[in-house]
Amino acid sequence: MNNRESKYDHMILRAEDKAINWYPGHMARAKKKLVEQLSRVDVVVELCDARIPRASRNPELGELVKNKKRLLILNKADLAEESVTRAWMNYYRAQGIDCMSFDSAKGRAKDVISRIEKAASEAVAKMAAKGVKKTVRVMIVGVPNVGKSTFTNKVNGSSIAKTGDRPGVTRNNQWVKITPYLELLDTPGLLWPKLDDQNNARALAFVGTINDQIMDQQMLAIRLLEYLMEIKPEAAVTRFKLKDASLRGAALLEEACRGRGWLMPGGVMDTDRGAAVILDEFRAGKLGRLTLQRPPEKKQETAPAGGTSPALTGTLPKGEG
Repeated sequence: MNNRESKYDHMILRAEDKAINWYPGHMARAKKKLVEQLSRVDVVVELCDARIPRASRNPELGELVKNKKRLLILNKADLAEESVTRAWMNYYRAQGIDCMSFDSAKGRAKDVISRIEKAASEAVAKMAAKGVKKTVRVMIVGVPNVGKSTFTNKVNGSSIAKTGDRPGVTRNNQWVKITPYLELLDTPGLLWPKLDDQNNARALAFVGTINDQIMDQQMLAIRLLEYLMEIKPEAAVTRFKLKDASLRGAALLEEACRGRGWLMPGGVMDTDRGAAVILDEFRAGKLGRLTLQRPPEKKQETAPAGGTSPALTGTLPKGEG
């Protein structure tokens, strides 16, 4: 592998020393409110990102909602590789976890409602035996920017929950009435206080779960490019018109800038613009359907999501994790 250095490498690589972590005060408050609302709900629907199913599952949720019926949804499935999403669902089902995939933009609300009704059927039957028509209350949970509000709007059939393409848009709980007997609670995205596994943290950053403003965008784009060159090089080569696929580090980012014409006066590579566009285009699916994590071969995970087990497939670029 040719790791030819750029004259800027020594400056950019210093950013690698800073661990990725993001747990602003509003998340701690949101967690407290979530716990307070749990007694009111019958089913908890957890959304994770189908491109990074392991990294995008909050390891604290299991303990918080352990006494509730749960449904795991691999959201944004249209951005992930279909075969890998199926493998993830098989993996979770082997552990007894009820799960399904969903495209919040084009998915069918009735498919989700049907699965929710199934999860709540026992509680509904108990109330029916008492002559009461039960209203099923569902809490929607997940990490930031996983698509909870878009999902809620899709199930509702109208845009009632505030959405955005950045983490932290939803700051408060919001009840949404879907039918006379079904209500959804849209909640703020929650991470956990310390992202111990930096592979998982970087995966979260790649898909936009973590606030971009706290990270070095050039370094993040370089690491994303390097990883794409390992798992799906043709996607990166084609999209960014890379002529030298052996480059790594800052030289790889500069090659993408050269290929796409992201230049400043005098032919200087506009690496700030290049990094921003690379991240935006990956997140929008413009490189094609890509999944960054594969399920473990064993049925049981050796560590909880966010723990110390490997987050990404393949061999990580030097300096990762």
